[in-house]
Amino acid sequence: MLELLLRIEALVWKKYLEDRRNNNMAIIKIKQTKSRIGAPKDQKRTLDTLGLRKINHVVEREDTPSVLGMVEKVKHLVTIIK
Repeated sequence: MLELLLRIEALVWKKYLEDRRNNNMAIIKIKQTKSRIGAPKDQKRTLDTLGLRKINHVVEREDTPSVLGMVEKVKHLVTIIK
């Protein structure tokens, strides 16, 4: 049973790495448009996690559910550039 799980995990990683090499993931650009001053700590940490440090700073991230969730959390401070 353990051997089967290890094989499945190896296949999942192989597929993930192939997708990364083939650039199948969509890239989105995120721009910080408003100041983090006065924002709650969790929103400041979310901006840090996204890599946004200053107003008008733009970063490129993969279009994954986790990144989209972070953008949704700070949607009043950022804009998506497609």
